[in-house]
Amino acid sequence: MSIKVTADSIKSLLDAHFDGPTKIENLRRLSGGASRETWAFTASTDAARHDLVLRRDHGSNPGSTDRATEYELLKVVEAGGVLVPEVKFVLPPEANLGEGFVMSMIAGETIPRKILRDDEFENARLVLAQQCGTQAALIHQINVTDLPTLLVLGPQEQIKQHRDLIDALGEPHPAFELGLQWLENNIPAAVEPKLVHGDFRNGNLIVGPEGLRAVLDWELSHLGDPAEDLGWCCVRSWRFGVNDKPVGGFGSRKEMLDAYVDAGGEAIDEQRLFFWEVLGTLKWGVICEMQAFTHLSGRVRSVELATLGRRIAETEWDLLRTIYPEQVADTKTTTPVVTDTGSIHDRPRAAELLEAVREFIERDVRSSENERLAFHARVAMNALGIVERELVLGESIDAPIIARLENLLDEKGSPSELVARLSARIRAGDPKSIGHEGIALVCDLVRAKLEVANPHYLEGE
Repeated sequence: MSIKVTADSIKSLLDAHFDGPTKIENLRRLSGGASRETWAFTASTDAARHDLVLRRDHGSNPGSTDRATEYELLKVVEAGGVLVPEVKFVLPPEANLGEGFVMSMIAGETIPRKILRDDEFENARLVLAQQCGTQAALIHQINVTDLPTLLVLGPQEQIKQHRDLIDALGEPHPAFELGLQWLENNIPAAVEPKLVHGDFRNGNLIVGPEGLRAVLDWELSHLGDPAEDLGWCCVRSWRFGVNDKPVGGFGSRKEMLDAYVDAGGEAIDEQRLFFWEVLGTLKWGVICEMQAFTHLSGRVRSVELATLGRRIAETEWDLLRTIYPEQVADTKTTTPVVTDTGSIHDRPRAAELLEAVREFIERDVRSSENERLAFHARVAMNALGIVERELVLGESIDAPIIARLENLLDEKGSPSELVARLSARIRAGDPKSIGHEGIALVCDLVRAKLEVANPHYLEGE
């Protein structure tokens, strides 16, 4: 197991890099980063002060590069004019700090809600879509012969990869099966593989008041269709509530695509972009499931990872509304009848106790000056809200869906068994399950899950 990041645990690495004694100051862990830890610090030598960042993995993601390969990749893309931090060195195995590297710190903001809402970034929001198009074009023009060995992941490989991951995690999702079926029926024509960033989106950008300063998180880089990066950037989850601006919540597809072509990128038609936006939506849902499993398996216990499991319903909803907009429009908000049947236990009831804890976190913890603690307090409040709604609404929302599952399948079983059977029938191409009745049921199933997981998500339709 990797040791904790402390000033003492990294000092010898910096001493060796700067060829002399260093003083480590202001070491702090930054907020965000469900799959990685990010630490900022200053390393001072007799000659200068260096503001640096250490990034290390919680664990590997399928299809991700190792950190040594990512280090070499960043060197190449930096030489190609792409805006990236300067990487200093890879964490050596003998340091026992895990896989990661140290790079220069670039001042700026990475938190999407601030980039999209703070007055400081008002001017940046006017140009970010174009700047993303320009940077994507530079990435895709990197000579692949200059790159370290990377996986080749076209649409067929990724469809198979995501299906295999769903099966390995053991939690079937009928909406994912409908998405996979749609993707298999709409694969675009093959193109010459180019360098693909793999996670090019709002949240992996460093932004200043003037605009884009750097592109981060190259761990999913591979060779493939360059339209993948542009489609991923348009996935609804990466708009962070600003849904009328499909590119990261700050711009239009046309702004991004025009800048992309102006910077030397090949023209990408709407149908090809749409395919990758759909695949990206499915991909984020599978990643949410993987991250939740990381918590549930005990490998990394984290309230942030845990709550990602309940964000799967958001991605399912986005997937369905993208490929089946008419059926989604026909779904109806559940209006459960909630009654207090009493209890041998005194008040406050379980939901009321949870409400009290949530109020405490909001009042006394969320206001912390520690940015990371405040961030996780918000996550914890969301988790408690989910539990409250499930306690109060659970059975009244579940029962109608379970009855419809039993009717469609003509079988009895537990809720999880019924969902798994519907998923299997969709994959097998069962006409009833992939017909109007089956799709309508899947849409209502996902809406019911969202009523508990995040009812506000339904308000953005």
